[in-house]
Amino acid sequence: MISRHALARVVFAYGGLVVLAGAAWRQQAAPAQSPGAPQTQTHPAPSQPTPAQPATPAPTPQPAEPSPIEFESKGMEYEALTKEGITVMFAPLPPRIKEYSIMQVTVTNGSLVSWTVKSSDFSFVRQDGTQLPPVSADEVVESLLEKASRNDVIKLQLLYENTIYALSNFRSTNGYEQRREAAMAQFVNRGFTAAAAASAITLVPTKLKPGDSTDGAVFFENKSKEKTLGAGRFIARTCGQTFMFETYQELKLR
Repeated sequence: MISRHALARVVFAYGGLVVLAGAAWRQQAAPAQSPGAPQTQTHPAPSQPTPAQPATPAPTPQPAEPSPIEFESKGMEYEALTKEGITVMFAPLPPRIKEYSIMQVTVTNGSLVSWTVKSSDFSFVRQDGTQLPPVSADEVVESLLEKASRNDVIKLQLLYENTIYALSNFRSTNGYEQRREAAMAQFVNRGFTAAAAASAITLVPTKLKPGDSTDGAVFFENKSKEKTLGAGRFIARTCGQTFMFETYQELKLR
């Protein structure tokens, strides 16, 4: 039988082994510390939120171009367009005098500054890209005196008056009526009646103060067999704005 002293020595030895083994395990698990340094506890760094990227601003939508307003008066189809207080209105006149197709044009200055309107502000572009410049007022009058009969010009004058006076929402302050009175006073000879009528109808350079308006006929040379300019685009670059009107032959003919 084992004596109590021997049993005590065995237990003591076994306990020492356990203590030594535990110490060795803690030494391996603990981080290395410099001698004499205080023991510190380490904690995992908190995760930092990713900064939000600035949102790309959405592009500012551009205002849509206004569409022309279409209406009918005295059997003629008009189109009107307003930009920045400037209103341009036009209608093709049905008859063709000799080699000319004619556009009746009105311009109203609703802006705060004065503008000068002239026939060279207008042009016509055919579907094939051909651009037609307007004929100057002097050329029109001279040509009508040479090529057109007096009856042709009178018919044009009557048609112009019937259509321009039928526009209930338009009253020109410096247009056909004022030019007609001035022309009739200048051409007292009956032989110059046609020239007087033509000069009054033709759109001439006119300065429009705020609130003023004018009207006139813009002549385009047309040597084709068609009586009208046909389908294309009527363009007015006037009063600091650009106005574009699509024309369709099948819609304009009566």
